[in-house]
Order: sequence, then C-alpha cells, then structure tokens
Amino acid sequence: MQTASKKVINGWAMYDWGNSAYNLVITSTIFPAYFEAIAVDDKNISKSTVTFLGRQFENTSLYNYALAFAMLIVAVMSPLLSSIADYKGNKKKFLNFFLTMGSLACASMFFFEKDTLFGAARFFIIHFSPK
Repeated sequence: MQTASKKVINGWAMYDWGNSAYNLVITSTIFPAYFEAIAVDDKNISKSTVTFLGRQFENTSLYNYALAFAMLIVAVMSPLLSSIADYKGNKKKFLNFFLTMGSLACASMFFFEKDTLFGAARFFIIHFSPK
C-alpha cells in the first residue's frame, strides 16, 4: 500500500491538532458563556429562558441541542464526503471549501444577538459541520 510522505502526514497531523484545539476552546469555553449571556428573552423575568421557533428553552439546553444537531450532520455526512474526497483525490479542495465555510460561519457569529437567534443557530451548526 502506498502511503504519503512524512511531510504530508505531519502536515495533516498539525492541521488536525490545530483544528481540534480550536474547536475545544470555542465549543467548551468561549461561545457557551457568550451564548448564555446573550440568548435571554427578558433578564428581569428569567436569566436563562429564551424563545426559539415558538418554544421556550433554557439557553444552555438550546446551545446543546444546536451542538448535537451539528454533530449529527457530521456523523451522517463525514463518511460520504471522505469517500468522495479519497476516490477523486481532491482532499485539498474539500479542505479549502470547508475551511472557508467554517471561517465565514464563525465570523458571522459576530452578528449574533437575541433578535437574530435563528440565523445565529444556523451559523453555529454550519461552523461545526463536516470538516
């Protein structure tokens, strides 16, 4: 079986290491605190209740639902996308596409406010979808 050169393997390992550290910091430290502070209907009534798609949620549970939905997309799409990338040999095109999509989704979270909760949830899900 033919394998890639040591330089290529180390490059992908460094990419994976950097990507994993970034996702860990964003999903577990920075964004949950920001989401909890912003996603509240009325801070005078409740400090943690938010209305989303006509239903009442605790803001922390809504964050977890969005993250779980993103991971479900990853679980479903990753085998298919990785098979296509391996078969066609265009891994770098996939990397560039998902890097751009994730970067734009992450940058779009700047516009996250209580009034734009649905759009922000979509950007959050896109951000953590297949990479």
